[in-house]
Parts: sequence; C-alpha cells; structure tokens
Amino acid sequence: MTRLVLASSSRWRRALLDRLGLPYTWGAPDIDETPRPTESPEALVHRLSLGKANALAEAYSHHLIIGSDQVAVFEGEILGKPQNLAAARAQLTRFSGRRVRFVTGLALMDTHSARHWVCHESYDVVFRTLSEQEITRYVERECPLDSAGSFRMEGLGITLFERLEGRDPNTLIGLPLIRLCELLREAGLDPLLED
Repeated sequence: MTRLVLASSSRWRRALLDRLGLPYTWGAPDIDETPRPTESPEALVHRLSLGKANALAEAYSHHLIIGSDQVAVFEGEILGKPQNLAAARAQLTRFSGRRVRFVTGLALMDTHSARHWVCHESYDVVFRTLSEQEITRYVERECPLDSAGSFRMEGLGITLFERLEGRDPNTLIGLPLIRLCELLREAGLDPLLED
C-alpha cells in the first residue's frame, strides 16, 4: 500500500521524490499562499508547507503527507513566483551580481498518529553579473513564471550563477531531500529499508 503522499502538483518536486524510489501518490493542495503582514520568510514557508499537507489530510488518513513551499529573499524582501515575463526579467536584473537566499519549508504529516514535523532549509545563490540580453534570452527560453526567484535550477538556471552555497542543492528545486529523508526515518519510513 502506498503510504506516502506529496502535497504538490509540481513536476519538479515529483522528479525529486522519484529519486528516493518510494511508492507515493500526489495531489494538488488548494491553499492561499499570500504572506501575512510582518511574517518572516521562515514562518511563511512553515505555514504554507504545513497548510499544503493539511489540505490533503482528510483524503489520506493513515498516510505520511509531504508539504513544501519556497520563497526567495532579497534585501529583506520576500519574493514569490514572478507570474509574468516582465516581472521575471525585473527580478533577474535586481539579482545580477548579488546574493539571493532561498528558503524552502518542509512539512511531514502523519495522519494516522496525528503527528507532524515542520522545518526549513536555506540555500544561497550568488548570481554572476548578467547582461540585459542574457536575462531576456534566459526568460524567453525557460519561461520561469512558476519558480520563486525567476529561474529553474533543474534547467538553464545553472548558467546564471557564480556559485551556490548550502547543505542540499535540492532545496533550490523545492524539496530538500536530505532533510526529508531525516523526517521520514523519524516517522518510521527509511527509504533504504523499504522495498
């Protein structure tokens, strides 16, 4: 029986979870992702990650549900998905030659025992100095409108960086696998010992 559920419609998160070789199902949570006034990036991703897992809890009793959410933080400002090409170009122009922190929240909810774990991972990206032509071309080719920070690490996004700094590069794609494996083991599901 599939005990694991991913509360996300992101094909990128599914591709990451596939790497663990565990059977799972997924569902699209429908929650409001609007930040609250004065909410810190960490508090926001904790709330949204847990909210996504909780949105599927009623439909999946006796399951482990994974929720995850990510924001970009630049000069103290929380940046979400750009939603349009002009906003994506504007974000990347601001990031040129600068450091941007990505904060990814992770929740694991055990609907059988009513326990849950919530944490976050941070990962810094140092952008190289980008020309206007490079930014325009990148946005045209990748169209990263559904990605916090206006890039896709799993695609051409790697061409934008000078360096990456953090514990788990999967954090940039939206699902920190190292921390997820720790939580799964804590919940009694060891990816290495499952068939």
